[in-house]
Amino acid sequence: MGHDSTSDDDTGPSASGPLGGLRVIDMSTVLAGPNCARYLADFGADVIKVERPDGDGLRNMAWTDPRDGVGLWWKLVNRNKRTVVLDIKDDADRATLLRLVDEADVLVENSRPGTLERLGLGPDVLLERRPALVITRISGFGQTGPYATRPGFATIAEAMSGFAALNGEPDGAPLVPPIALTDEVTGLAAAFATMVALYSGVGQVVDANLLETMFHLMGPLASLQAVTGEQQPRLGSGLPYTVPRGTYRCADGRWVAVSTSSDSVAARVLDLIGVGDDERFTTFAGRADHREELEALLTDWCSVRSSADVIAEFTAAQAAIGPVLDMADIAQDPHYAARGTIEAVDDTPMQSLIARLSATPGALRWAGRGLDADGDEIRSSGW
Repeated sequence: MGHDSTSDDDTGPSASGPLGGLRVIDMSTVLAGPNCARYLADFGADVIKVERPDGDGLRNMAWTDPRDGVGLWWKLVNRNKRTVVLDIKDDADRATLLRLVDEADVLVENSRPGTLERLGLGPDVLLERRPALVITRISGFGQTGPYATRPGFATIAEAMSGFAALNGEPDGAPLVPPIALTDEVTGLAAAFATMVALYSGVGQVVDANLLETMFHLMGPLASLQAVTGEQQPRLGSGLPYTVPRGTYRCADGRWVAVSTSSDSVAARVLDLIGVGDDERFTTFAGRADHREELEALLTDWCSVRSSADVIAEFTAAQAAIGPVLDMADIAQDPHYAARGTIEAVDDTPMQSLIARLSATPGALRWAGRGLDADGDEIRSSGW
């Protein structure tokens, strides 16, 4: 499960890490923006989470920890941050925020475009006070364009980016993912763009958004349509250029995932299931043209063997395979355990750091804190 990384020597705004000394104001709510700030906090940035008086809605979204009543989303996404309540319509609280801006390196916000400007806190105001400030603005559709002021949520980006159109069975409905996929990857993209802006040394606005982040995940499909008119079809778990590929049920009822994204791996799989000399399947094009036959062969092969035997035979043949794991499986998986991929933070297991730095690692110091937990200190002394 990993060790509890919280210790007295690694807490507080002066904690070490590759981003130690970086000061970040997180004014964003719910998910994509707070995720961006979370990645900076994980690697040592001093992040102050600014909440309205009634708190961020993420505090009470979905599941709560039965031991303390705190939301599990909140504990994960706002870990390593200090918290303060500020009502920016109140003169004293607004003054506190601006004092924080005067010494901040980054401000993250995800209000609908134009909101900060209406509050008198637009980039022109903030950059005049703090010319080196990086203002990371995360929205549904970007700060410009005809859709800019529309409400934007992950589901809408998944639908409008081309992603949902590819998901589902060929004769079924387009599907959106059952996780907050867009919010997660947009947080990563925004953190990356924020670091690029910081590296530039120039105060500026980072315009990151849900729609374009998901659109970038589509690979060359926009190019394909533009130059050939072709569109990738909806194939369930299939890809038009990788056959066989997908999930297959074994004799014990468990599922495995298989991919043959290179000719060498495909050849090993074909040999394994006994059709290595079948000329229909020797090329990518041939396998794609005979998708149904080849998929049926692998489906049948797996169906009469246990998942352990299927995985063992694929592994011995150096062919790519993995079991389909749920969260209970993951909690017991030896590779996850050996890597410390799940780590207890304030006694709550959660994902560990997203990347390992050999010389300047990040650290998980505390889970998401209570409303205004650091408010008195921040209001009285700032950073």
